[in-house]
Amino acid sequence: MDRVKHRFFAGGGIIKRWFTKSFCVVLALLLIAVISVAVSIHQYYYDTVRSTLEYRANSNSVRSFFGTMNESTALQFEQRAMEYIESFPEKNLMEVWVLDKNGRALASTSGFSVDDSDMRDYAEATESEDRSGLWIGRNVNGEKVMALTVLLPADSDGQSGAIRYIASMEDIDAQFLLVLFYLMIAALAAVALAAFSGAFFIRSIVNPVKEINEKAKILAKGDYSAKIENFTQNDEIGELCRTFNEMARAMGESDRMKNDFISTVSHELRTPLTAIRGWGETIQNADADAETVKTGIDVILNETNRLNAMVEDLLDFSKMESGRLTLKQKKIDGFAELEETALVFHERAEREGIDFKYVIPEDGAAVLMADPVRLKQIFVNIIDNAFKYSDKKDALVTVNASVSEGAFKVIVSDNGCGIRAEDLPHVKEKFYKANISVKGSGIGLAVCDELIRLHHGTLQIFSEIGLGTTVEIQLPLYRG
Repeated sequence: MDRVKHRFFAGGGIIKRWFTKSFCVVLALLLIAVISVAVSIHQYYYDTVRSTLEYRANSNSVRSFFGTMNESTALQFEQRAMEYIESFPEKNLMEVWVLDKNGRALASTSGFSVDDSDMRDYAEATESEDRSGLWIGRNVNGEKVMALTVLLPADSDGQSGAIRYIASMEDIDAQFLLVLFYLMIAALAAVALAAFSGAFFIRSIVNPVKEINEKAKILAKGDYSAKIENFTQNDEIGELCRTFNEMARAMGESDRMKNDFISTVSHELRTPLTAIRGWGETIQNADADAETVKTGIDVILNETNRLNAMVEDLLDFSKMESGRLTLKQKKIDGFAELEETALVFHERAEREGIDFKYVIPEDGAAVLMADPVRLKQIFVNIIDNAFKYSDKKDALVTVNASVSEGAFKVIVSDNGCGIRAEDLPHVKEKFYKANISVKGSGIGLAVCDELIRLHHGTLQIFSEIGLGTTVEIQLPLYRG
């Protein structure tokens, strides 16, 4: 029993709070309701008996029957009392005594001599202004009764007889106890129903919460396979379980992508470092000719630029994650910034055999309030991706810029390998790489998307596997 109590009160906070703050409150309210109803019923029963006695005592028949007896002799009064007792119609409901002017019982409907030694209602009637008295108690036989005494009209000496009506309360109390018993049964049934429904409801909450807690501990240890099984509720608890499973899946996917990112970055860093080191050792060789030295220096510079770009992406990503990625905005011409970037890729396109076409209006301007360094970073990343994913003989990359509907629009297209439909919604997520065979850290698009968002623009990607990819950038024009 102690173990159960400990488990009930100490083991589950929700159960304990439900018991103390809900169930006990319901129990207390139900108890108050039962007591209130019981008191009302008891009062109603007793008031009904009292009203019946008062009705009989104050009826016109009593006044008319004894109204002419004020100055009668004791014998005449006794005879009149016997007549009243014999003709009383409700002997089965109550007992009636007729008392003389000295308070002694002359006659009763019981037909036997009565003990008139204890008549507190008579004593009250002789002292009250309304000449009546009521008493509830037990008579000499131990029977609980309600007695009402009403004094008759007084004679010239101020003395008067009285009539005492007595009703047994035993049946009334028995009836009340029966009603109280039924009330208690109903109350216990209500308590049982509340306890059962409450316990069922609490279990439907506590059990999933306990499972979520256990799975969360597993999740905290790095096991992202934790999953809530066998939940069927289509409510907030079910939604919580589904959210937990989705969170565990997302964390597992994020962890996998993070590990892939670390592996990819390690590989991406190792490749240029190996090239730099190898060519450095070659150049250091005294026998190296001028052509070899020039080639080596070119490779070293190119690989150094690659490393620098990767480090910049990593730094930007770190700032983005911590909310410190900021812009240094000023009025610039979007066409001019894009053309400078395109010219840089022109030489690379010739070197790699890529047909690179760009259409940038020679007249007019696309006035933007933007960070020129960050804007070029966006263009470089997008065009670089188009080049990397166009690894085939007839590779074609196109860049089109225009101004329409109050926005600066840049469309970069390639006819490369394309992106699978299931990968397309995730390509802007951090660490995500749709094609792991292509060089890159997997954070370039995530950084670009954040930079474009900071410029209040949009980045959209459209792609079909085997046909190529189109990236559309829109930035709002300056309206100052």
